[in-house]
Parts: sequence; structure tokens; C-alpha cells
Amino acid sequence: MIAILLSPFYILINFYIARWLLSWMQACNKHFNNKIIRVIIIVIYTFFAGSLLIGFLLPPNNLGRVFKLIGNYWLGVFLYIVLTVLIADAIRLVIKKTKKIPEQYIKSKRTFVIAGAICIFIIGGISIYGAINARIIHTTKYEITVNKKVKNIKDLKIALVADLHMGYNIGTHHIKKMVKKINEQNPNIVVIAGDIFDNEYESLDNPEQIIKTLRQLKSTYGTYAVYGNHDISEKILAGFTFSKKGDKKESDIRMDELLEDANITLLRDEEVLIDDSFYLYGRPDYRRPGRGITVRKTPQEITENLDQKKPIIVIDHEPNELQELADAGVDIDLSGHTHDGQLFPANLTNALMWENPYGYLQKDDMHSIVTSGVGLFGPNMRVGTIAEVVIVDVKFK
Repeated sequence: MIAILLSPFYILINFYIARWLLSWMQACNKHFNNKIIRVIIIVIYTFFAGSLLIGFLLPPNNLGRVFKLIGNYWLGVFLYIVLTVLIADAIRLVIKKTKKIPEQYIKSKRTFVIAGAICIFIIGGISIYGAINARIIHTTKYEITVNKKVKNIKDLKIALVADLHMGYNIGTHHIKKMVKKINEQNPNIVVIAGDIFDNEYESLDNPEQIIKTLRQLKSTYGTYAVYGNHDISEKILAGFTFSKKGDKKESDIRMDELLEDANITLLRDEEVLIDDSFYLYGRPDYRRPGRGITVRKTPQEITENLDQKKPIIVIDHEPNELQELADAGVDIDLSGHTHDGQLFPANLTNALMWENPYGYLQKDDMHSIVTSGVGLFGPNMRVGTIAEVVIVDVKFK
């Protein structure tokens, strides 16, 4: 519904940008005044601007996949086109108001050509950087101490990943790099904090290969996961989800089967006691708890029947209820969801929405760690943020 309401604004903004582009090209060279060339430019621009809708309407086949991928790249480029043009127009108005530069220079064709070239260079540079940066998986490390004695182990190495968003943006190649990064660290346990899938199971490029790759994860105690708000079956357009009235907000059963086949244990509002040493509790998503769960357990309900002398580690897709979890006796809370904003300048405003938008935060005796994620949602790029595998070295005393 939101996507439909915003569509007139999207059309108007694209009209403005296309008109600006044609005017700039005509100022650069007189050949762009040719009607045929102008029509070709408009058709090419319309192809990219409409790729989001075309991909949404096409069935989940190879052609639909291509348009979805083009649309996701375009969405990122479009965001920076809008931001750059707005800043450029604001600078022009400020210069005009201050009257420090003669108006004939501001309105000259040469100034317009140079300013436009700078804008296009900035947009192109940021977009290429963002697309490349999104494919580089970093390793981020934290060292924390839990003030509890553990009989069987002195320390624990946790590999935390989240927001894989396996689908049109993220395929088997990226997952292979993630698995390699994790295995290089020789973790004791691997946890996946939600948004494993990108809503549509059909968007997976090669489910069998993904299963084979995820099976290669190596750790002492295995791999555990929870679902996030995107691990449900819904159609997506420009980052907005569509569902019919009466649709169940739950995972595609094939998602559950894929995780099981990949030897990944899905925790749904339940705990496991590992090596008789520590608890690992997996919470359902805050907004979309999924199949069979109407209301998820409160932090107090999570811990009330656990032996709180043992460390309690919680996986929760969204970094919510941090104080409540700390008050309930949780020692470590592992989350994702925020993507650290994914694209500048969203990474600067993320702190307005989350107490811990990214990284490490201590709440009383509890350690909260939020990862920026491995994959992408929507725009197929990262600017000002990184894709990462998080390694948490836990000391017990």
C-alpha cells in the first residue's frame, strides 16, 4: 500500500531527473538535440526506472530475476541521483541568493555542463563503490567477559551473522565467501540472527548449492538460527512488502526444510542447553513471530525456568527490549536487522531508532552485540557500512 501511495512521487521525480539529464546532454553537444537520439535516451531511462515494477510483475523465472537485479541496482543509484541533484540545486540557490558570483556565470551553459559532469561523476563513483563494497565481507571481533563460572569451558568463540537476505541480491557465491570467513575463525558455535531469506523462496538462485554450502559450516557445537521479519513468504516492491488479506505471516515451508537439510537448528521461542555449560535461546521476530506463535515470550518468561548460574545467550533478530533482557538475567544478546543503515546517510540516523543500532553496548551486566549483516535488502549496494562476520570471544570467570 505504501509503495502505491508513493508511486506518483517516484514518477514525478524521475520526470524531473530525465528532463535535467536531457537538458544537460543538449548543453554538452548539439547532436543530443536530435529527436531520435532524445527518444532513445528516454527509452533507456524509462527501462531502468521501470525495472522495479517489471521485475515485480514478472513470474519468478530467469527474466524476472534479471529485472529484479537491475531494479535493485537502480534503486541504489536512484537514491544517490536524488540526493546529489537536491544538494546541487541547494548550492545553486545559496550562491544565487548570496550574489557573490555574477548571475550570468551561474546561468551560463559552461557552468551547467561542468556542474552536471561533477554530479554524474559523484553519482557514478558512489554507486560503483557501493556495489563493490557490498560484496566484500569483513571480519569484526569483540572480546567480552561474562562473570559466571562454567565447569566445562573457560572461553567460547561465537561466530555471529545475520541478514543474509538470500535471494535476488545475494546468491551462492556470496554465501560461499561467508562460510569461508566463518570457518577461518574456527568458532565453537555459529549463530544466524534472522533475515536468512529475502521473503521469496523462488528468488534463491540455487537452493541445492546453498544447502551444500551451509553444510560446510564448521564449529564445535553446530549452527543455530532464528527467523527475522523477512523470513516469511511475501512479494517485495522497492523494499515494501505486499500480502493479500488473510495471508499468514509465516515462513515458506521450503525455507524450514532448507535449514534442516543444511544442518542448521532453528530455534522458535525455545532454548537449548549446550554441553551442560550455557543456554542458547532463540526468540521469534518482534513483529512477525511466525508459524504457531501468536505472542512471543517476555524476557522474564525466557529466563524464569533456566538455571541462571549458567550463562544465558539470546539470539533476537531485532535489538529490542535490551533493558528488559538485562533485568531478566540474560548475559549476551546477539542481533542484526539494522544493517547499520546500509546506505549513507541512513547509517548516521540509525541511532534515532535503536538503542544499539550497531556494534557493542553494555546494559548492566548484559552484552548487546548488533551486526550490520552479511547481505543486502533493497538497493544492491553498501555505502558507509560494511558486510561482516562477527566473532565474539567470550571469557568466563
